[in-house]
Amino acid sequence: MIAEELISNSIVPLRTSDTGEDALGIMAEFYVKHLPIVNNTQLLGLVSEEDILNHDPEEPVGAMDLSVAKPYVKSNDHLYEVMRMMALHQLSVIPVVDENQNYVGMITLEDLLQYLARMGSFAEPGSVIVLEVNRRGYSLAEIARIVESENAAVLNAFVTSSFDGSTMEVTIKINTQNDRFIIATLERFGYEVKAAYREESYTDVLRERFDSFMTYLNV
Repeated sequence: MIAEELISNSIVPLRTSDTGEDALGIMAEFYVKHLPIVNNTQLLGLVSEEDILNHDPEEPVGAMDLSVAKPYVKSNDHLYEVMRMMALHQLSVIPVVDENQNYVGMITLEDLLQYLARMGSFAEPGSVIVLEVNRRGYSLAEIARIVESENAAVLNAFVTSSFDGSTMEVTIKINTQNDRFIIATLERFGYEVKAAYREESYTDVLRERFDSFMTYLNV
């Protein structure tokens, strides 16, 4: 999946002559806190809700000081680069440009979340196990081998590092809800199991987090 396949068709970019009030109205309608400013096909920058509130809302957005650098992704950038840029700049939308730096559209955080929710490994029934491992001893291949020894398979994995970088949290999605023997085997091999969610409970957790996030966007 590349950036151009995630572009939203529902939101149009701002023109330099659009006012802060115009921008706030669009942001409220689509539950976003950022919008690109475009002159014809040239991406000028990204205005945030905070930028507008720090100025006279009747002022054109083209005359406003922008707090965010001009972040963007290229149309052929991978999904992971889209996620990285949105997380790095804490954005609700990210502009997309072509190889000639022409603006071609934007990707919203909601569109990105909806795509991730539809990905095959997320839609497959199963359960989720969260492990804490030493960074030096981390091996996804070994974890997968242990899971496979219990006649199951790893469908997806996410890895995050601790603040000091000494440990890692490994979240794996497996293709079975009968995770009791897998957890026991992982613990026998010295892995610390921090949490485990069967499909129903994990779906509830994701729904609560998604609802909280959408509430945040709606504030």
